[in-house]
Amino acid sequence: MKKLIIIAATCVAILAVSAYGLSASIATSENILAFCGSASKPALEEAAATFENETGIKVELQFGGSGTVLSQMEISETGDLFIPGSPDYLIKAIDDNVVYPDTTEALVYLVPAIITTEGNPKNITCLEDLAGPGITVGIGDPESVCVGQYAVAVLENAGLYEAVSKNIVVHAESCAKTASLVAMGSVDAVIGWRVFHYWNPEKTEVVYINPEHLPGISYVPAAVSRYTKNFDMAKQFIDFLTSSEGKSIFQKYGYLATEAEAREYAPEAVILMP
Repeated sequence: MKKLIIIAATCVAILAVSAYGLSASIATSENILAFCGSASKPALEEAAATFENETGIKVELQFGGSGTVLSQMEISETGDLFIPGSPDYLIKAIDDNVVYPDTTEALVYLVPAIITTEGNPKNITCLEDLAGPGITVGIGDPESVCVGQYAVAVLENAGLYEAVSKNIVVHAESCAKTASLVAMGSVDAVIGWRVFHYWNPEKTEVVYINPEHLPGISYVPAAVSRYTKNFDMAKQFIDFLTSSEGKSIFQKYGYLATEAEAREYAPEAVILMP
């Protein structure tokens, strides 16, 4: 009986970890765990590998919609870092007392854009074209994905949400899944981040949105979690990401390193600050 109880307890523990999508190798004294929005996925994966090679500290990366991974952190009360896809979710994390506000850093900037399939076969040149007959559009789920919220805000700001919404056929669960919709040819276009094109440059085209229709510019923030037991290592990783070496990794994947670069595409747009 005692053996059965031990086995049952072990199974419950395993299921609890799986339920929240956590990595099997939760952070230890030799590694740290970062909960991340998928907006920074390609660059963060390379940055984490480089950081490990240079310091010996392994960074476990748990990706998903920013709202989803924040909920995972709060429910499981674990994680050393929170790196959402936009400041909206950082503000929520601060309000929920999940992160240390004074550890916050802006890593890179994001500008909304239309991403089409290679060659732009439907000749989409502006937001208005997304309302055309036979056009299929994808956006991130605005309930849990920051780029989905920005897509809705852009359409509403342009007075086009009602017209375009009838052509929105997918609400993707993360930035990575939103970007893949076009690369896989599942839709004609997505309203996403400009950087999505650089994730799949051979399979996509970028169409820039009229700056007057862009109410906001976003950025990828990072902050140390209040659940961390490895504060110094978590802060060390943030310092690496904001260093010239870390910035160069992001730039390689098409991210905008400075606010000035982002404002070239949207000079009057608001940047939400915590």
